[in-house]
Amino acid sequence: MAPAMRLPWKRTLEPPKGFAGRHGTAKSDFRHSLWQFARWVGPALMVSIAYMDPGNYGTDIGAGAGYKYDLLWAGWLASAMAMLLQYLSGKLGIASGHHLAELVRQSLGGKRRYVIPYWLAAEAAAAATDLAEYLGTVLGLNILFGIPLIYCAIFGALDVIILLTMMTRRFRLIEQYFAILISILVIGIFYDLLVIGHFDISQVAYGSVFPLARDNTALFIAVGMIGATVMPHALFVHSWLSKNKMDLLGTPVNGATKAASIADMSAKTGENHHAYTAEQRHATNRLHRNETIIALSIAGVVNAGILLVAIPLFQGYGVNVNLTVQSFVAGMSQIYGPAIGILFALTLLASGLSSSALGTIAGQVIMEGLIGKRWNIWARRIITRMINVFPTTIAILLGLSPLVLLITSQVILSLMIPLPMIPLVYYTSKTKFMGALVNRRLTIILALVTVALILAFNGLLLTTLV
Repeated sequence: MAPAMRLPWKRTLEPPKGFAGRHGTAKSDFRHSLWQFARWVGPALMVSIAYMDPGNYGTDIGAGAGYKYDLLWAGWLASAMAMLLQYLSGKLGIASGHHLAELVRQSLGGKRRYVIPYWLAAEAAAAATDLAEYLGTVLGLNILFGIPLIYCAIFGALDVIILLTMMTRRFRLIEQYFAILISILVIGIFYDLLVIGHFDISQVAYGSVFPLARDNTALFIAVGMIGATVMPHALFVHSWLSKNKMDLLGTPVNGATKAASIADMSAKTGENHHAYTAEQRHATNRLHRNETIIALSIAGVVNAGILLVAIPLFQGYGVNVNLTVQSFVAGMSQIYGPAIGILFALTLLASGLSSSALGTIAGQVIMEGLIGKRWNIWARRIITRMINVFPTTIAILLGLSPLVLLITSQVILSLMIPLPMIPLVYYTSKTKFMGALVNRRLTIILALVTVALILAFNGLLLTTLV
């Protein structure tokens, strides 16, 4: 008979070795809670990069350069909606032991005539996401090293070697990789803000609260900001990350947490998830909620920071047809010194590399969950990247602006948000999937308002384009 599975919270009933204080005191309880949180950190941290990816850079630069403080509200609104939806996604994995793509397949009865179209649409969203990530890597290389864009398009495709080598190793290594790149990104943007430091606080407050779009282009950028923030692939992958992190922490081997690669974690089906008690699920969900709030709050501030950094460099309102990421960085370097421009380009490169890794994981999760097939992760990543390399290279040869491509890709993503969003809100509001963690009435109301707002923005944009 197989030994009973040891649960993560059984391992932490007593303070870890080296912790001072007696168990039960306020000081030791705080350290105990801090230790639990430190062990959990990872899922929301990884997902947060979707909210600081090159697509965000493109839409935030376009918003700040073209419309100054006017579109700050769109960034904050998108961040708030993303925080709620990512919380629901992670909670779904913790409560049900299944991730979103698996539940969608079950709801469609596994019938190929329904599953295949849904899967193809989800893959299209993943491809649009990868386009922005790839462009971020290309632009970062171009600005940092002065390599022509056409060659950067080739070199940028080679990031698959780095990513795929990592993904065959311990999953914790990937979490650490994300932590390093996110640290570079966050510190770089905050430093740029401190150096620039001249912002009209009253305009910041007004632009953050009052929704204003001066023209259709402003609306286009605002919808792009929502698409760059509420990412379809992130909604799919967060439920998978939280489910597997919970089960992984609960499966110690020889007294230590089991080392697992992407392939190991993909093979888990959640069949042992039922062993957790309601109390343990609630405890895990509190950790998940706190991590999501912290990680996505930082991401929201970073996005606002990118928008604010762009404001002083261009005068007037409306789209600047000569605006490119390269001219933006050149302007920063001229006004504030070369170090600022280089640091910004470095954060863009870090954003492209880290978001590419998340996109690869999300693509694998979507495919396995919806059609039950596991591709070789190398083949999948190479094919996905090649899909974007050719059109991007052609666009560069034709002289199209990478910034315009970035913003357009994010608008496409906004139109695809309902694909995972609507089933996510449905599942998390049903007791048969969530048990005691089912959404409360206030959460359901906020979720429905979020769905309505995103559909309304998308509909308004479509009417302006017709």
